Amino acid sequence: MANIVNLDRVSKGYGAAGQLLTDVSVGLDDDARVGIVGLNGAGKSTLLRMLAKIEEPDSGRVTHRRDLRVATLPQTLTLAPGATVRDLVLGTAWLAEGMGAEHEWAGDAGVRAILDGLGVQGSLDSPVGSMSGGERRRVALAALLVREADLLILDEPTNHLDVAGVDWLARHLLGRRGALTVVTHDRWFLDAVCTATWEVVDESVQTYEGGYAAWTLARAERQRLAAAAEARRQNLLRKEIAWLRRGPPARTSKPRFRIEAANALIADVPPARDTVSLQRLATTRLGKQVYDLEGVTLNAGPKTILQDVTWQVGPGDRIAVLGVNGAGKTTLLRLLAGLGTPADGTLRTGSTVRPAFLSQELAELPGRLRLLEAVEEVAKRVRLGDRELSAAQLAEVFGFTERRLWTPVSDLSGGERRRLQLLRLLAGEPNVLLLDEPTNDLDTDTLAALEDLLDSWPGTMIVASHDRYLVERVTDTAYGLLGDGRLVHLPGGVEEYLTRASASPQGLAPAPAGTVAAASSAAPEPTGMSAGEARAARKELARLERRLAKLEGQIVEINESLAEHGSDYEKVVELDARLQAAQRERAEVEENWLELAESVPEG
Repeated sequence: MANIVNLDRVSKGYGAAGQLLTDVSVGLDDDARVGIVGLNGAGKSTLLRMLAKIEEPDSGRVTHRRDLRVATLPQTLTLAPGATVRDLVLGTAWLAEGMGAEHEWAGDAGVRAILDGLGVQGSLDSPVGSMSGGERRRVALAALLVREADLLILDEPTNHLDVAGVDWLARHLLGRRGALTVVTHDRWFLDAVCTATWEVVDESVQTYEGGYAAWTLARAERQRLAAAAEARRQNLLRKEIAWLRRGPPARTSKPRFRIEAANALIADVPPARDTVSLQRLATTRLGKQVYDLEGVTLNAGPKTILQDVTWQVGPGDRIAVLGVNGAGKTTLLRLLAGLGTPADGTLRTGSTVRPAFLSQELAELPGRLRLLEAVEEVAKRVRLGDRELSAAQLAEVFGFTERRLWTPVSDLSGGERRRLQLLRLLAGEPNVLLLDEPTNDLDTDTLAALEDLLDSWPGTMIVASHDRYLVERVTDTAYGLLGDGRLVHLPGGVEEYLTRASASPQGLAPAPAGTVAAASSAAPEPTGMSAGEARAARKELARLERRLAKLEGQIVEINESLAEHGSDYEKVVELDARLQAAQRERAEVEENWLELAESVPEG
């Protein structure tokens, strides 16, 4: 490993936003894969611009290795007027900050693979001027990926990508040489791609090993040891950890003895969601009927979204709707919200259904009001599950400080307006939630708070989202729109969707079949180890794990004895020597376990 970028005691601030970074020192190695997280407005994008030397610090120094090639995807794009996809991807029409005009690329097949992977449709000669913002952003990302670079800096690269596109991008970046820094709120992507996490908080940058799950665990442990501050926030983190450990397998790669230690930390935390109780409450609020579709055909202009579909949604159902961009997810949600009609068939809605539809637009927010007034316009007190909150308390849950409550809605940032939109939606106390891309513009802490609220929300929920983490966290079942007019039940969730989409004759999936997790689990056994050697190595791993368990028990016993004989000086000296010896042996055995575990194939 070689160091390629260094920030030495860097500080940066702006007049309106105030001080963002103070005396920050961090560095990047040539194979670093760093995910950058933090609250909206904390300074994540500013940090990226300084890493790329696009923006200079107020004080301190940023140094690059000589001849370092940096490619940057900023949040705001500036593209040459009249440029085509070919101009941007292969030519010299890219004008965004941090991108040079010279390209090295692997030929048309490689370029086409990247364009297909990102879901860029049409000819290379298609003009970008008439494209949507999402299409233009995907073209810009493709322009970066066809180039060779020593450092790739990406600001929200998963925006406007569907689930399959995010999966393809993760696998592409895992196979790409060079360093990577990425700002994203997609927590699945952070876990899949990143080996380190930087948290921008309180004008500083805290560094952690591992992706989102490891960062969540480490941050919770750091707060637990620091003992005390922000009890409500700590409880939320502990609940998040409980879901991480009890949810989908293989969410982290920690050894078994470390997982046991993490489970001990959360032993008193209840399950993230009491499904049985929520189903019972939902039935009480909704009755037995929510939505019944019989033989429904649904169109979006000339395109057929559903063809003769029969589908039933019941009380307490928590459903994810998956599909590529343009598959019709929004059209389906609008139908259920009463904002559209089927071309054929029947939609019956339960008489007690009170839906709330979260659109992707922000136009319905009252810009003339202040934040708290905008919430109280809907309700001054809100009951969510077994909790009753004032409008101000609900705003606090969504990350709005007391000082921010009197800010005019028109002055809020995009992320803050999205949070307010969600807040007003829940303040209306609906019994059916229809959420269209609810995670857009939300930071990871706000997402965790939202998920905590949804865990105890007793109603029916239908979510259309490309956020894989959210889908797996708050829903219980998934359906897919695969482009053939069917709404397909997916018992296997996102994994099954990716497999089905990849195999679809319509070619909906932008990448070959398989996912990051599947590719990892299907990796061939390391060369140079015979089957007999592999069996012997696994036996040795098992022996080391038994030894570790025994040492852990000895350390607990010694600590108990130390507490018991605290006034006996000679006994304490003897026990302390035994304790240090046991701890040294444990460290040695752990190191041996880790080295051996890296070379032994799964089996």
